[in-house]
Amino acid sequence: MLSDGPPRQLALPFSHRPEFAAADFIVAPSNEAALAWLARTADWPARRLLLWGEAGCGKTHLLHLWAARTGARYVPAPALRPVSLDEILGATGGLALDDADAAPDAVTLLHCLNAAAEAARPVLLAARTPPARWAIALPDLASRLRATTAVEIGPAEDDLLHALLARLLAERQLAVAAPVQAWLLARLPRTPAALREMAARLDRAALGAQRAVTRALAGEVLAAFLDEQER
Repeated sequence: MLSDGPPRQLALPFSHRPEFAAADFIVAPSNEAALAWLARTADWPARRLLLWGEAGCGKTHLLHLWAARTGARYVPAPALRPVSLDEILGATGGLALDDADAAPDAVTLLHCLNAAAEAARPVLLAARTPPARWAIALPDLASRLRATTAVEIGPAEDDLLHALLARLLAERQLAVAAPVQAWLLARLPRTPAALREMAARLDRAALGAQRAVTRALAGEVLAAFLDEQER
């Protein structure tokens, strides 16, 4: 039976591509140490630096910014494949290796580090934990990683979380009143990853219901999210 009401818009599965522009990075005390180290690549011991911190804290953003500034090659470690010395040399600025703790092949990762060292190219790595906490079976790789300077990006401060939520919503062109944003922030887990997930869910809900993001809609989405978190 056909409805006489307005058609319901389907939330199509378009992927959201995050922005990695310098102007979009939110500077805060939790990431100032990382920024200071990135500004002086020449001072990195053994030409290597590793940034670590929780999901969504800005590691990938910083790797993209550093790669763009230095001419380094950005590579997600889970997609890492054997890389020759010539390829490392081709990336004149070095290598930006994301999710290094998820690299599937320890031998290939070791080869990358050795090739970069031989070519005198800097390597910037990112991971969720410092190398001392990784289970590394390859002794040579373990020694190189544990000798790498590791800089933590700390837990996000209140001001950073407020600014991040506003930016995530703006990226998706979602108009959400400041009181509704404050209401969400008071109830969400205080992590960047939770804010990113909430922005994505609000986007899908608003599109699917053809409604603005009101306090009522935000409450529905939040309740479902928190319920999933408790399972």
